Amino acid sequence: MKFRLWIACLALVGLAGCTQAPIRNVSDTPVVTGTGKPATIEQVRSSIVRAGNGLGWEMTPNDPGLVTGRIVLRGHVAVVDVRYTPKDFSITYKDSTNLDYKDGQIHKNYNGCVENLDRYIRANLASL
Repeated sequence: MKFRLWIACLALVGLAGCTQAPIRNVSDTPVVTGTGKPATIEQVRSSIVRAGNGLGWEMTPNDPGLVTGRIVLRGHVAVVDVRYTPKDFSITYKDSTNLDYKDGQIHKNYNGCVENLDRYIRANLASL
């Protein structure tokens, strides 16, 4: 668990050469279970929360079909919305602090955090 948090920290906070990149959102990723059976909306929500928590994100289920994820590392904050149905999920930028967000651009390491979250969500879904 500490190793995962350390990896997430490195992905979010780079001390050298702060460069920006376009914000990466994840759109309409299919929900694929390991058994091939359809997932319930509760299973998808649980997989999203478990994945985020495993990477050090604070995952807050809001309305049905919406979880807000927030990660704080050394004063850098990233906030995303994860919208989901039993068939797909999407991760979209919501807010940030100290990540140089401007005009759809953000510190490039933000995208690594989103990619890790996407990968862990898919892995958790595959374990269903």
